[in-house]
Amino acid sequence: MLLPLLMTTIAGLSTGLGGLIAALFRPTPRLMAFCGGFAGAVMLTVSLADLAPALLDFYGALLSPFGCGAAAAALLLGGMLAAWLLACALPDEDTLADRFGSRTQGSAMRAALVTGAALLLHNLPEGILTLLTNVSDPQLGARTALAIALHNIPEGLAVAVPFACATGSRAKGAVAALVSGLAEPAGAVLAALVLAPLLTPGLLNGIVAVVAGIMLWVAAAQLLPAAFEPAWRKMGVTGFCAGVPMMILGIAALA
Repeated sequence: MLLPLLMTTIAGLSTGLGGLIAALFRPTPRLMAFCGGFAGAVMLTVSLADLAPALLDFYGALLSPFGCGAAAAALLLGGMLAAWLLACALPDEDTLADRFGSRTQGSAMRAALVTGAALLLHNLPEGILTLLTNVSDPQLGARTALAIALHNIPEGLAVAVPFACATGSRAKGAVAALVSGLAEPAGAVLAALVLAPLLTPGLLNGIVAVVAGIMLWVAAAQLLPAAFEPAWRKMGVTGFCAGVPMMILGIAALA
């Protein structure tokens, strides 16, 4: 069990690596746009080119074509709904603007909080999945951990850069990214100590679908709209165009 826990922890802490990379650069709206486009592209690509096909394969073996599609779609929507409800519970931009001194800083902090909270929500089940995959098949588990680590790095960037823009502190941005990634080993510990007897293939695939839904919502509702703001659209599009092929290459290399 020690090695699976270690692999899961490494995958989760790669979010902090994204935060450390962000700390190397001065936080600016241009950098925010690029990182938002890049992270949004990674989340969309992972969800639609990797997780969703695996879900359809699993449910396709158990259900009719319509039932398979309906089950996968319902679970994805459930993940999106969970992310939206979490975002609704967070302070709005006006409140944060009053707290941080300007509309720009309030918007940046709102982006950091929404993205970070959604990542906490999706990293917890992702940690469970990574741990159990490593326990059942170490070779597949290693590939899964590496794939998760690859997409966690831009997720860390997506949290750290707006947090640093809002607070003026690159160190605080890096810490925020690290904290959002700690949910992954926490999920692994929860799975090892409490949930292991309850986790079936059907439940695990349901977890995958919810994780994908959360990522889709974060990309569509938070990261990409901010990245494609007219003033910085070119940087956002550049980040998006870099993120899609990078993640496709990663998925293909780890298949």
